[in-house]
Amino acid sequence: MDNILKETEIKMEQTIESMDKRLLNIRAGRANPAILDKVMVSYYGTETPLKQLAIISIPEARQLMIKPYDKNCLSDIEKGIYEANIGLTPNNNGESIILNIPVLTEETRKEYVKQAKVIGEDGKIALRNIRQDANNDIKKSGMTEDEIKDLSDEVQTLIQKYNKIIDEKLKEKEQELMSI
Repeated sequence: MDNILKETEIKMEQTIESMDKRLLNIRAGRANPAILDKVMVSYYGTETPLKQLAIISIPEARQLMIKPYDKNCLSDIEKGIYEANIGLTPNNNGESIILNIPVLTEETRKEYVKQAKVIGEDGKIALRNIRQDANNDIKKSGMTEDEIKDLSDEVQTLIQKYNKIIDEKLKEKEQELMSI
C-alpha cells in the first residue's frame, strides 16, 4: 500500500526534475552555460558533448566563453554550435570561442513564455498519467473499498501538491523571462 504511494511520489519528483531541465534550455537573455548542454561536437570522429571538451565561463552577463582543452578542436566546436541550432553565432579568436547573447525583444520574451507554459502543461499531463497508473495499481491490489478510496485520496493530494510546484516554477520562469 505505502509502496504504491512511494513509487508514485518518486515518479512525480522525476517529472519535476525533467521539467526543470527543459525550462533551463529556455534562455532569458542572460548567459547560462545550460543552453550549450545539447551541443555535440565531432571530436576525432566521435560525437562528444561540448562540456567534456572545454571550459565554459561567463565573462560578462550576456556572454559565454568556451575555452577548449585542445585548441585543435576549435573549428569542430564552432561547427557543433552551428549545427545545434541554438540561435547564437560563435566568434572564434584562435584561443577560445565567444558567444554573445542578444537582448531579447518583447515579442521573443512572450514566445519563450509560451514555450515555458507548454513545458509546464507537459509536466501536468505526465503527473495525470502517473496518477492514473497509481489508481489502476491501487484497484488491482485487492484492498477493501475504504482502503482504495483512502489511498486514491492520498494520490490526489500528491498530484495537487506537484501541480502547485509546477505552477510556482512556471511563474518564476515567466518573471525571469519578462524582466529586463
